[in-house]
Amino acid sequence: MNQGLKENILRVLDSIRPFLQSDSGDVEFIDLTEDLIVKVKLTGACGFCPLSQITLRAGIERSLLLKIPEIKRIEAVI
Repeated sequence: MNQGLKENILRVLDSIRPFLQSDSGDVEFIDLTEDLIVKVKLTGACGFCPLSQITLRAGIERSLLLKIPEIKRIEAVI
């Protein structure tokens, strides 16, 4: 795994974490695959929220892709 890329991912996740935590949720970095897919786990209220896919796509994925364009996509793991 590219350590610099992982550090950038963690920085971006840290920047959006307060928004998730304000709704009693959070996001946990799980993995960066060789084909540049970021795997995350939504925790807390985000883990079972019916709007979690919107949070994943419109919030987390959008933020990561804007700041780290080499990433292909984001996937949530259970």
